[in-house]
Amino acid sequence: MTSPGGPVLEARGLAREYGPVVAVRAVDLALEESDFLTIFGPNGAGKTSLLGMLGGAMRPSRGQVLIQGQALSYGDVEWRHRVGILSHRGFLYGRLTAEENLRFYGRLFGLSDLDRRVPARLARVGLENRARFQVRQLSHGMRQRLALARALLHDPDVVLLDEPYTGLDPSAATVLRGVLQELREWRRTVVMVTHNLSQGLELATRVAIQVRGRFAWEGTGDDIAASGFEALYHEVVESEGGARAPAGVATK
Repeated sequence: MTSPGGPVLEARGLAREYGPVVAVRAVDLALEESDFLTIFGPNGAGKTSLLGMLGGAMRPSRGQVLIQGQALSYGDVEWRHRVGILSHRGFLYGRLTAEENLRFYGRLFGLSDLDRRVPARLARVGLENRARFQVRQLSHGMRQRLALARALLHDPDVVLLDEPYTGLDPSAATVLRGVLQELREWRRTVVMVTHNLSQGLELATRVAIQVRGRFAWEGTGDDIAASGFEALYHEVVESEGGARAPAGVATK
């Protein structure tokens, strides 16, 4: 464990290669309690690969990840207990009900108070009336909300979110925004990847622009307020040889 005030999540020289393709290039990162880092970048910048390594789901080619000062190896069970991940996949079982999915993961996490946790998490994401619905019967937005409840079931210190707003209806987006605000209040350490500039900047204390596998720009909330971020984003991406943001990137 680190001393109070030390980094909760660190990456040291983190890199990932797929044969000759370099997806992530020697990323260094140190996030403290209550830091909320949003990572922007064009498609193919290596953002999802970076999250996968930070969450223990992908083996780094080089470098290491530390949580509260403890270096973790790929596959280390400690990752499961300290990190919550919301990804594109959701990691939900379609034939199980919403409640059964959470209970399954609760047992996997070794939690003993599932009779309290499961109803509370379902209620927080607005699914208390869908507890006994099979996941395959739920809409995309409801599945995303359930996946969020799964990611937070064990009260992780670190929360990783990969494009969490994608495909959400306004109701689900409102629920997600409220949960993210609570994570800030609870002093959790959050890393979010998104293309949506306005949603990504709303709660961020730190921001990075990832291009061609590395952080081409990093700043704090104070930097963002003064930078005219949309113009800065395009300038950084183009100067690094990356493609412009897709036309669907929202700024409002």
